[in-house]
Amino acid sequence: MNTTPFQALACPLDGDPLERRDGAWRCATGHGFDIARQGYVHLLPVQHKRSRDPGDGKEMVAARRRFLEAGHYRPIAEAVSRAVLADAPAGATLNCLDAGCGEGYYLRELAATETEAEKAQGEASMLSLLGVDISKWAVLAAAKRQKNATWAVGTNAHLPVQANSLDRVLCLFGFPVYPEFARVLKPGGELLLVEAGPDHLRELREIIYPSLKPPRAGDHAVPAGFTRLVGETLRYSIDLDGAEPIADLLAMTPHLHRASAEGREKAAALESLSVTVEVRLTRLARDG
Repeated sequence: MNTTPFQALACPLDGDPLERRDGAWRCATGHGFDIARQGYVHLLPVQHKRSRDPGDGKEMVAARRRFLEAGHYRPIAEAVSRAVLADAPAGATLNCLDAGCGEGYYLRELAATETEAEKAQGEASMLSLLGVDISKWAVLAAAKRQKNATWAVGTNAHLPVQANSLDRVLCLFGFPVYPEFARVLKPGGELLLVEAGPDHLRELREIIYPSLKPPRAGDHAVPAGFTRLVGETLRYSIDLDGAEPIADLLAMTPHLHRASAEGREKAAALESLSVTVEVRLTRLARDG
C-alpha cells in the first residue's frame, strides 16, 4: 500500500498542534522538538518518565526484531492488517497509530499488505502511519527500517497526537489507555487490541516457572466510549530450532524478568522447543 508520514502530532507540553519545519516539530507557543538524523522525534517530557531510560533496552529490541523477522508472528500481523483494512473505503486515507510500536514490525507488515481493491482494480488506498513507543531504542530501530512513517518517543498515557485525528489505533501486547485512545480516535474509528490468551507460550512458561497460575478471569467489559465489534482468536504452534530463537522469545517477553535464575537456566539449556501461540484480537469502535 502507499504510505505517508502522519502529520497531526500535538505538543506534549501544552497540547497545541505541531508543525514540521526546519528539521523540527514546533508548536505556536514556541516549543520545539528536533528530528533526529534517523528520522524520529522525542516527545516524552521528563515529567512523564518513570526512569532515566524507560521501556525496552537495546538487547530486548534486537531480540524482538530477530524473532519477528523470522516470521513466527506473521499470522498475527496478517490478522491485524486484515482488521485494519476490513471496512476501509477504496482510495481512502487511513490515519493509523501503533501505540507501543516496538521496532515497527506490525506497521511494516501493514504497509506491505495489498488490498483486494488494489489486486482487482489497481486502486491504491493510502496509509498515514505513526508509531509511538516509550523506548527510544525501539523507535530508533523502527525509524531506521521504515522512512515513510512518523516515529515518536512518547507514552500511551499522554499521546502526542491531536484529538479526533486517527482512524485506527493498534495496541498489540501493550498497555491500553482507553481514555487516551478514545480522545485521539475519530468517531467511528477503531481500536485493535492483541492480547495473550490462556495458553500463549504455555510450553515455555511450564519450563521457566515451578507452576503456572490459573488463567485470570477475562474482563469482557467494554471500555467507556467504545462499542465491541467482531474479533477473533488465533491459535497455532511454532517450532523453534536452536538456542538463539528460544532465547530471543524469552528476551522479548516479560517472562525474562519474572522467571527465577533457575528458570532462565532451564530455558538457556534448550536446543529446540515447540510452543503454542494463542492471542485474542479485539476490535472496538469509538462511539460517535
